[in-house]
Amino acid sequence: MPIKSTFSGTSSRAFGFTSGVGPLKSVEYVLVAGGGGGGNIGNGTWAAGGGGAGGMLTSSSFAVSVGSSYTITIGGGASYNGVGTNSVFATNTASGGGQGANGNATNGGSGGSGGGGSGVNGAGAGGAGTAGQGNNGGNAQGSGVNANDRYGGGGGGKGATGGTPNGGAGQASSITGVSTFYAGGGGGSNPGGNNGVGGSSIGGTGIADGVAGSGVANTGSGGGGSGYDATGNGGKGGSGVCIIAFPLANKPLTSVGVGLTYTVDSTTRAGFRVYKFTAGTGTITI
Repeated sequence: MPIKSTFSGTSSRAFGFTSGVGPLKSVEYVLVAGGGGGGNIGNGTWAAGGGGAGGMLTSSSFAVSVGSSYTITIGGGASYNGVGTNSVFATNTASGGGQGANGNATNGGSGGSGGGGSGVNGAGAGGAGTAGQGNNGGNAQGSGVNANDRYGGGGGGKGATGGTPNGGAGQASSITGVSTFYAGGGGGSNPGGNNGVGGSSIGGTGIADGVAGSGVANTGSGGGGSGYDATGNGGKGGSGVCIIAFPLANKPLTSVGVGLTYTVDSTTRAGFRVYKFTAGTGTITI
């Protein structure tokens, strides 16, 4: 069984040291921002766009200095029609996902990955993604004749542009020792019920009438679009995450600030100590 522990909010925690080892010079990391919220139109003949995934940044050798402190902030997923919150690790900032479109042929919002456009009598375009962090949202499909032919665009994901109406694929990482997808786009809605699915099964699924699916927590995935309910049932974006890994031969982190919620795992990935930060903001000291 992996050895894991969760800490949050009482005091900075000091860790023991490993003697006879050279100083830690670099770490691996995965940083994902909060996902964008799905569009929420409130009209049963319109098609809302899915939310874009939060931006995703990775490195296999990010330089660090022993004794130095680095800020970590975990971005929150957005509610419907909202933009996700940025995540931060040291000098690296991942941008929150763009919102799914919710108007008459409206374009999706820009972000780490862009939100999907909405479709009515015309077709809104997908929002722009951020270079190196994600992809554009999908374009909507509009029709003035048959409402069932209207599709909201899917939100963009780290691995692919959003489709019509499916969300863009996320990207897998094995930094924890287990291959896991992050940053999938949310699916768009269709009045006839042929709704878009979320990218890599972690983005929210769109819905014609009711509560759309939300992005999976701590993957930064976008929420699904809701094409009917006016009370705010577009899917929520998934919260972000920051994961840091380095060899067990090096000393553990000296301290972790009280504002961060995290786990430490030293067994799942052979030979590595993995810190997974899932909420809050604070500093770590190498």
